[in-house]
Amino acid sequence: MTADRRIEEITDRIRERSAATREPYLARIRAKGAEGPKRSTLTCGNLAHGFAACGPTDKARLSGGETANLGIITAYNDMLSAHQPYERFPEMIRQAAREVGATAQVASGVPAMCDGVTQGQTGMELSLFSRDVIAMAAAVGLSHDMFDAAVYLGICDKIVPGLAIAALTFGHLPAIFVPAGPMTSGLPNDEKSRIRQLYAEGKVGREALLEAESASYHGPGTCTFYGTANSNQMLMEIMGLHTPGSSFVNPNTPLRDALTREAARRALSITALGNEYTPAGLVVDERAVVNGVVGLHATGGSTNHTMHLVAIAAAAGIKLTWQDISDLSDVTPLLARVYPNGLADVNHFHAAGGMGFLIRELLDRGLLHEDVRTAWGTGLRAYTIEAKLGTDGHSVVRESVPTVSGDPKVLTTADKPFSMNGGLRMLNGNLGKAVIKVSAVKPERRVVEAPAKVFHDQNQLKVAFDAGELDQDFIAVVRFQGPQSNGMPELHKLTPLLGVLQDRGHKVALVTDGRMSGASGKVPAAIHVTPEAKAGGPIALIEEGDMIRVDSEMGTLELLVDAAELSSRKPATPDLAGNEFGLGRDLFAPFRAAVGTADNGASVF
Repeated sequence: MTADRRIEEITDRIRERSAATREPYLARIRAKGAEGPKRSTLTCGNLAHGFAACGPTDKARLSGGETANLGIITAYNDMLSAHQPYERFPEMIRQAAREVGATAQVASGVPAMCDGVTQGQTGMELSLFSRDVIAMAAAVGLSHDMFDAAVYLGICDKIVPGLAIAALTFGHLPAIFVPAGPMTSGLPNDEKSRIRQLYAEGKVGREALLEAESASYHGPGTCTFYGTANSNQMLMEIMGLHTPGSSFVNPNTPLRDALTREAARRALSITALGNEYTPAGLVVDERAVVNGVVGLHATGGSTNHTMHLVAIAAAAGIKLTWQDISDLSDVTPLLARVYPNGLADVNHFHAAGGMGFLIRELLDRGLLHEDVRTAWGTGLRAYTIEAKLGTDGHSVVRESVPTVSGDPKVLTTADKPFSMNGGLRMLNGNLGKAVIKVSAVKPERRVVEAPAKVFHDQNQLKVAFDAGELDQDFIAVVRFQGPQSNGMPELHKLTPLLGVLQDRGHKVALVTDGRMSGASGKVPAAIHVTPEAKAGGPIALIEEGDMIRVDSEMGTLELLVDAAELSSRKPATPDLAGNEFGLGRDLFAPFRAAVGTADNGASVF
């Protein structure tokens, strides 16, 4: 089925806008691909270093240069629950490669931080910057020119975007992303949120809070709410960089292991040495990028991807804008309700039909490009399946996804959507541009007009909350939180506090040049405000008590102050109260000097 006319129009304008950058990119990866396996051009000394630690069989295969060598880029560490299962993956992948007469080596490890651990802490100031560090670390491994394809082991927030940027920078190499899967369901996310709010109000103690958090985050695998990590997995599948049906299979299960071995074999089968050469730079074209944005809207995905998708697309020579993302939201129905957009978690989503059901519904409505190239072959229709374990207990079999959702309250059809448009919207006004996620915000709370309460640090807001100074209608302005200021940390420390005030009946909203990410919930939050305060954006002109209007229905963000009055004001300077030497302000000073704005991906590249 051909794509909807409006989808085609947006894709065409992205293609036209990107022509001057996409064509040189394609020329570069075609030239690199035409050179053939780079190992054959290495000197004997180079090559000997490259396989010195291998066993005799692998050495013989690598020295011959006629069999494929698979590079493994791993974000393994055993502090991240999502990444702990990766400890076993390299040996599984090496063995799968040997079984088909090929080889595999770990090309490099990349850093992987947990936003859950650093939430509300100084370390969060490194989170966004870590994406570009990951891209560079992966590139260091691939720069050895020992590999004919690569598999990427990563799941969480900045890790997959960083790996994707690296994969596209080395776009002449085939790439498959290998997930480890979500942890099994624990304490429901809405109950966890309730305990957090009670703790914020002083109604329960730290012991009860820790018990609830531990019951929610309880084992190996990705956190089960629909934040950036699980949005990453959706994106890699709908953009054709996963094997079909692999996103949300739990860790350490026979099916998960079978999918991992299969991914290794598939990556080895699509190198330039064979007849199905599928470079990553041709998989991720304008159509794949649009498919990713549509998937993000249809699932109510992470606001972080208004930056990450822009940066990923740029790595492939494609210019995606916030306006494209906003316009695609207008034509994409919301088909999934996963916390914080509903009560279900990603395991419930997967059980209801998961990615296969979602992709089929969007394809049948013409909202996805079907005629794309994927790591699995040609055409996205191949992803409208459910992956199962074969009767031998080792292989993967695929069946057509059921025609009826297993739970219509979690995953619905395109003709009965939860909403007629996606959950992410762009705001414009005299405060600049911002992003807002409304899929979890009740309709009656999507327009807030109230006086400003101004803070330069999320801890300052908590102090005001604890002092009882916020028991009123207000819009919290938390500024000097952008990429050029302190690295653009997520501000989830504010979520329980603002939620308490909203539940008391107050009209509450947040305006910030910082981030809230995929866990953005029921409080309207105009985030990623650009220009940021550090760059002299209008958000730096706001004074205590100024009236602000956040209108996600009309798509406006306005400071209701006379233009002449505004022109007479001087931008504020950050009142950091002893926090002027946070990690994002100090350690990453060179990045801050080079980093872009939120709407161009906040990248140093």
